[in-house]
Amino acid sequence: MQWIIFAFAAWVVGWALNIWLSNMTLKGFVRFAIPIIFGLTLLTIWEGVVRGFDVSAVLLPSPSAIAVRFAASGSILWEDFVQTMVKGALSGYIIGCGSAFLTAVIIDRFPFLQRGLLPVGNFVAALPVVGMAPILVMWFGFDWQSKAAVVFVMVFFPVLVNTVQGLQASNAMQLDLMETYAASPQQTLVKLRLPMAMPFVFNGLKIATTLALIGAIVAEFFGSPIRGMGFRISASVGQLALDMVWAEIVVAAIVGSAAYGGVALIERTVTFWHPSQRARS
Repeated sequence: MQWIIFAFAAWVVGWALNIWLSNMTLKGFVRFAIPIIFGLTLLTIWEGVVRGFDVSAVLLPSPSAIAVRFAASGSILWEDFVQTMVKGALSGYIIGCGSAFLTAVIIDRFPFLQRGLLPVGNFVAALPVVGMAPILVMWFGFDWQSKAAVVFVMVFFPVLVNTVQGLQASNAMQLDLMETYAASPQQTLVKLRLPMAMPFVFNGLKIATTLALIGAIVAEFFGSPIRGMGFRISASVGQLALDMVWAEIVVAAIVGSAAYGGVALIERTVTFWHPSQRARS
């Protein structure tokens, strides 16, 4: 019973503290303190409910049990991280996003490709990863190359569509001004249209970070060497080792948040002139 009271007290304290902080100016430490306090409150409630109701670890392990497993399995988690994130997700992300950007520039130069390729891209982007992954695993093998191929397919078209849309964001007045300066099409592309497209490009890149993470992990469910986050999750579920599953989820959440934050930080540096970035400063 004391754990239930503890969970309720944590909810009350966390709620009151966040309300108090929300009424302050959201600058510096306060901006980061609110989500941190909110997350710690949820973890505390989770711990109290699991212990208070004596929930089986097979159904839902407590945060403390997950932390113990996380600390004890550092070498395994690191090996899985390298296999899935560095080899599979990162390589597929770089190749897919880079290819999509270059393809968007070519499509913008030849409009007939836009009318022909973008509908195909929308169709492929709508395909579920659980349908594509087994096929690509059979084509490229069970190692990281097949996971990179899945990530490539998943990130290519979102970045392509956003980049093409961004290249069309320049209005007629801006284009007329460049023509008045006797700028060549290449100069117009580099000096005007690409900078104007950057907010759209970074939107696609941020979407792709999440898709790359999901694609690499799900692809490992359909074939993988005896390492990798997807393999470990699948094997641990079969062994009823749910604490290990949650430890892998924690790694995935940390990596996904860090990747998204890194892209957002680069976006803020590159597109500092955009109104959306000036509004955040």
